[in-house]
Amino acid sequence: MFGIELTPEHPIERLVNLGTSAERAGYDTVFVSSHYNNRSPFAVLSRLAAETDEIRLGPGVVNPLERHPVTLASEVATVAEASDGRAVFGIGPGDPSTLANLGLADDRGLRPVLEAFKVAGRLWDGERVTHDGTFEAEDAGLNFDVPTPIPTYVGGEGPHMCKMAAKHADGLLFNGSHPADLRWAREQVADGLSDRLDGLGAFDLAAYASVSVAADETAAREAARPPVAFIAAGAAPPVLARHDLDAERAADIGEAISAGDFSTAFDRVSPAMIDAFCIAGTVDTVADRMAAVLDHADSLVAGSPLGPDLDAAIDLAATAHERATE
Repeated sequence: MFGIELTPEHPIERLVNLGTSAERAGYDTVFVSSHYNNRSPFAVLSRLAAETDEIRLGPGVVNPLERHPVTLASEVATVAEASDGRAVFGIGPGDPSTLANLGLADDRGLRPVLEAFKVAGRLWDGERVTHDGTFEAEDAGLNFDVPTPIPTYVGGEGPHMCKMAAKHADGLLFNGSHPADLRWAREQVADGLSDRLDGLGAFDLAAYASVSVAADETAAREAARPPVAFIAAGAAPPVLARHDLDAERAADIGEAISAGDFSTAFDRVSPAMIDAFCIAGTVDTVADRMAAVLDHADSLVAGSPLGPDLDAAIDLAATAHERATE
């Protein structure tokens, strides 16, 4: 997989133009991110389904807390129908900084994610489902036929989430942009694959990497500040320690994000955080870093910010990926 993440902080028409450009540039999957304070990913995906021909489409990633998992299953199934079977399901525990605004941060965890995509699979297969776990469903079913299969990718970076994905899902969208993090992720995935359920196909460890590429390296690194702020704020202590990053500074960034003080959060991002949490620079720099990441990952998704000029960055990132995989 060579995917791209589109963040619906832009008007839908703009996102559709970016998605069609990505298809022309050779990406095979578009993930549309999901945060309550941005536009609906499913509204964007519906438009993309009508405007594209071959590229796979899905949320990347939704969580099972803001929407009932049965509703999530229906929305992804609708994308599958609208796109003639090109849907992919990206699901994870959710961003702690924004979920805190909804009083849901303490509900994050592995079990809601696992239960949600397991139930979704049964619904897509035409079953009626009764479930009593982290959520409840009573004789729930979908009243339309679902084009299947719909691959499920678990988004996350914790050890238990990585192992669970390897055991139960089609792939892992590992939130990482540094070779050291992907090397660690590969070790966790290997443990999970030893218990992989029978009947599942090949597993895809995808680096869901923040990428910022431009002709000017400084401009690319400056554009990386917003997504790196969110990544640093949500990074677990072992991840911060792996890169020798200041945990107190990361916590300050998270508090500023939760308070809606984004300029302060972005200003607090250090150069070391950009190095750890983003593939940023010129095409040559980005290509070298992508190649290093792909020494440990099976595939790569180019995630936000992409670069200071989104239109140019789509093509530049595709060029960098082509060089990285030559």
